Amino acid sequence: MYELNICHLYPDLLNLYGDRGNIIALKRRSEWRGIKITISNVTLGDSFIPENYDIIFLGGGQDYEQTIIQDDLLKQKGSEIKNAIMNDKIFLCICGGYQLLGKYYKTWEGKEIEFLGILDLWTIGGQKRMIGNMAFECDFLKSDTFDGKVIGFENHSGRTYLGVDVKPLGRVLRGNGNNGEDDCEGALYKNVHCSYSHGSLLPKNPAFTDHLLSLALKQKYKDFVSLQPLDDVIESCAHDSMLKRIL
Repeated sequence: MYELNICHLYPDLLNLYGDRGNIIALKRRSEWRGIKITISNVTLGDSFIPENYDIIFLGGGQDYEQTIIQDDLLKQKGSEIKNAIMNDKIFLCICGGYQLLGKYYKTWEGKEIEFLGILDLWTIGGQKRMIGNMAFECDFLKSDTFDGKVIGFENHSGRTYLGVDVKPLGRVLRGNGNNGEDDCEGALYKNVHCSYSHGSLLPKNPAFTDHLLSLALKQKYKDFVSLQPLDDVIESCAHDSMLKRIL
């Protein structure tokens, strides 16, 4: 039996708008295929040992929660998170968790807050929130049976800009994405997947969930070839119906 270990970083502080739903989607789609899943919650003061995990999830949080974890993130776990990323661990990072991997966050008043600086990106705070359903297209998800179109819901005031070393996760079809200016959504660096799409990202997009599971299984098991197909009629109807409404 295949097994995967998932780490939920700061689940008590970075879990905005139901971000935990991403963990549930990873767990359920694994278990339906007979893959054993172990979920570990790692928060303030806990040791973070990346070798123990196959997928690492970092959710979103408001400015207050990001301030609370800043010392622990920068001084206690930062170097191990960087090592994990450089060693191709699979990450999914949402909104605030996405911003924290970048260089800094500059508030709209001009105050600059230092972040991990692992990814070549930075965020500028804005006074107007970017809220609503969104759709974007990911080339790495395209296949003979899927067009790579992802649906989600964004709610953020930070505008994120990517440096030359980081690719966008996808191209915005409807919504604001990273900053409302360049039609880019999220970030993709090595096996780190970042997005502004909250809580329902993976449940609404089973192809994205399966992509992350496949990456993790390929890393862990030499004999792994592909995931067993599931009956996704209901999930596909929900996805396609929402995509039609958004576009």
